Amino acid sequence: MTTTALTHLTQLVTNDPSLGEGPLGLIQDAAVVIDGDRIAWVGPSSKTPATDNAVDAGGRSALPGFVDSHSHLVFGGDRTQEFNARMSGRAYEAGGIRTTVAATRAATDEQLSANVAHYLAEALRQGTTTFETKSGYGLTVEDEARALRIAGEHTDEVTYLGAHIVSPDYADDPAGYVDLVTGPMLDACAPHARWIDVFCEKGAFDGDQARAILTAGKRRGLLPRIHANQLSYGPGVQLGVELDAASADHCTHLTDADVDALANSATVATLLPGAEFSTRATWPDARRLLDAGATVALSTDCNPGSSFTSSMPFCIALAVRDMRMTPDEAVWAATAGGARALRRDDVGRIAPGARADLTLLDAPSHVHLAYRPGVPLVSGVWRKGVRVA
Repeated sequence: MTTTALTHLTQLVTNDPSLGEGPLGLIQDAAVVIDGDRIAWVGPSSKTPATDNAVDAGGRSALPGFVDSHSHLVFGGDRTQEFNARMSGRAYEAGGIRTTVAATRAATDEQLSANVAHYLAEALRQGTTTFETKSGYGLTVEDEARALRIAGEHTDEVTYLGAHIVSPDYADDPAGYVDLVTGPMLDACAPHARWIDVFCEKGAFDGDQARAILTAGKRRGLLPRIHANQLSYGPGVQLGVELDAASADHCTHLTDADVDALANSATVATLLPGAEFSTRATWPDARRLLDAGATVALSTDCNPGSSFTSSMPFCIALAVRDMRMTPDEAVWAATAGGARALRRDDVGRIAPGARADLTLLDAPSHVHLAYRPGVPLVSGVWRKGVRVA
């Protein structure tokens, strides 16, 4: 292994308060030393130890690689016509997923894998170095299992979402579909996944169904996460907290009891502003969650129906502008927050021992991610110590 120093960073976000200023652990005029796939040292540029190689950042800033903890990338086709119609006045409903189910079932393994690779490369160019993705567009035993196998070719953070909606094949027998999801489908899918998820929502799965699905997954060693309270008030958040879900995702419609439950648990509230942007829905109130003491993550929810963006910088800008987050809070949520939503401590921070995932910005500060929305500020990305973009 060789060592590389990245020097003369105007500002470095470490997400380690012991290393620098404030919750982001900010270091001015900073340097980072990479040894193999790990961070070996961080500190002032003037004190950089000798290394095999050096890269002069030229006054740019750096932060941890973004951690996108919620995406749906194993799919076929797109839903351009649906988006166009919705922007012309038709409201988003969960049933639109069925369009993608049909296209995904018709796609070959090669087409699906190429699609995942394309969107992950797109995300990587924008600074995302850790990504979770789900099944959920197959809804048969065979199609869900192959979706997870394909996802596993690209990331270790793979989620079984057979309970995305009730399969069209079981439209008249939702109880039978729950039995399939918790029985033969789970048997086929559990070996290929780390997580289990369920869309707990009107038009998808109610609280009792969601409980049965997540509980069955836990028995098979899968860790729970949950789509909760996106389109309406409901039991999803409370159920997620009760079952020690790593993350309750969306969290748009919350009661005071929901907020209190999140604030007093290890369940992260993962907010997905791309979905609200793309559906003209109510924005989640991040300020309310943060002020209550809940842990908040930001993610793209990249999917062809309700949030077709792979850009974490875009989501940061939305969170600051429309969800009442400060730039510091949004950057932490998109890095360290995402890591917590995946129960990871090796990513989402730049500190000795952490994985060497860094995003270099052509800007003097992380604040520019919100200050200059839509501008391609990412000028370099290191993943596992290798410059990949």
